[in-house]
Amino acid sequence: MAITPRRSVLYMPGANQRAMDKARSLDCDCIIFDLEDAVAENAKEQARGAVAQMIEEGGYGYRELVVRVNGLDTPWGRDDMAAFAGMPIDALLFPKVESAEQLVEIEKQATAAGIAGSLALWLMIETPRGVLDVRSVIAASKRVECLVMGTSDLVKELRAQHTPARANIGYALQHCVLAAREAG
Repeated sequence: MAITPRRSVLYMPGANQRAMDKARSLDCDCIIFDLEDAVAENAKEQARGAVAQMIEEGGYGYRELVVRVNGLDTPWGRDDMAAFAGMPIDALLFPKVESAEQLVEIEKQATAAGIAGSLALWLMIETPRGVLDVRSVIAASKRVECLVMGTSDLVKELRAQHTPARANIGYALQHCVLAAREAG
């Protein structure tokens, strides 16, 4: 598997049309269209449609396009997946992945939604269980291409505070990097 350098990854709130439009001109390697944390519950369906429209319009050039969907345990997750089946995106990003069983269910639902087996899956690791079980999670699917560390949620789950040096989450970050490198 080739390593893709991702020096800059830009999160775009799916509910902010102006920001998504501006992202076409920003110098970054990857754009993550966020339907999860960046979107209020009452705006989720509208944001899903706006993101689909922006992706269909194109104009993002060389950038990798990734959609962070809502979790499958929410009312929006499955509809998010179905909306982006067949869209010209590089990956779907799933929040709070903690177990191999959860990843198996994600793959099952992706198949049910008509998502091609070649579409990469990115996983957010943002809980203590996710960090501790990351090796078994990665091993559960050949489609996992990238781990995304959700440090804000991880710090919250640890009942810690953000610090400039990140010493309080250093182990978690290092553990996930080791697991990712082990898996290629």
